[in-house]
Amino acid sequence: MTGAMTFNEPPERVELRAVVSAFAGGYGSAYYRAKAKEDAYLTELWREAGKLGYLGVNLPEEYGGGGGGIGDLAAVLEELSAAGCPTLMMVVSPAICGTVLSRFGTPGQRERWLPGIATGETIMAFAITEPDAGSNSHRITTTARREGDQWVLNGRKTFISGVDVADAVLVVGRIQDEDTGRLSAALFVVPTDTPGFEKHRIEMDLVSPDHQYQLFLDDVRLPADALVGDPDAGLLQLFAGLNPERIMAASLAAGSARHALDKAVAYAKERTVWRNTPIGAHQGLAHPLAQVKIELEQARLMTQHAAFRYDSGDDAGAGEAANMAKYAAAEACVRAIDQAVQTLGGNGLASEYGLGSAIASARLARIAPVSREMVLNYVAQQSLGLPKSY
Repeated sequence: MTGAMTFNEPPERVELRAVVSAFAGGYGSAYYRAKAKEDAYLTELWREAGKLGYLGVNLPEEYGGGGGGIGDLAAVLEELSAAGCPTLMMVVSPAICGTVLSRFGTPGQRERWLPGIATGETIMAFAITEPDAGSNSHRITTTARREGDQWVLNGRKTFISGVDVADAVLVVGRIQDEDTGRLSAALFVVPTDTPGFEKHRIEMDLVSPDHQYQLFLDDVRLPADALVGDPDAGLLQLFAGLNPERIMAASLAAGSARHALDKAVAYAKERTVWRNTPIGAHQGLAHPLAQVKIELEQARLMTQHAAFRYDSGDDAGAGEAANMAKYAAAEACVRAIDQAVQTLGGNGLASEYGLGSAIASARLARIAPVSREMVLNYVAQQSLGLPKSY
């Protein structure tokens, strides 16, 4: 029927999910937890995923990518997460940084950075959050001034993921107009070995191979071509990366929820306590798991819808859908892991099952990359037209 709606993913993406799922299953949650406890990154997984083309499916083919959209990259991350191998660097490097450079970077910047990002040989972190501004781009104090043919950056950033494995950081700063004094947002590519660039690790109560850092930029001197795109379009460029960030965060949360639910269902089918009846036959456990399944599928549909709108060029519609998807997936993830622990009882906190350490990670989904409360503010104001509260 002409114009009929479809909720089926394209055959190419279905196939992509299948091959990524098989690939990730060769690593699994035991590999992820071992790397986290070793204080090491998922280097082997990352390199192999890059060689197979999974990390750059959203990037232009002319730069070594797959020529797909953010929906394809989100599918990759969801399958990795469902296999117990979530990694924040997929949210950051190919999704945020790769998207911004693809859409707004100069030809030279694209040639310099995108091929490596597509293969995973280059990793780029993203730095927006500041100690006193959070992610409020209007209060960012990291500034850049022009000195001859160079830019000089000064400022601080906090909770920046993966700087230890990154070759460069896409830094959000502000440029002062010499004539008007007006400050405008701007993005700069800062190689991590640049003099004046320092990183300090933030110790976290998370079992994760993705580490968090504070950054200190003290008279960091950069060439003129470190500025991404047009400084007058700084906010537009920034927001172009934030919608993919939310879609990817939703996919990571949804995949993690699937992982927990699969563990709980498998356990509930096998575990017997009374009269040799599996505990999954009891409604006290069956109904909560069924509820998790329903909420998870709702979140996955919303995430796929957000990706579709973004890949169709509907930035405004994607903004609303991406925020809703991130909210729904985070809530589903928290509920899934909590119910999985409850289903396993004491075993839910045993290291053998890996669910105990997932509790804190799931809770993080409600906070980052945008908090649950800020999503609700967005929906209240943008979707419902209610007065601003701040």
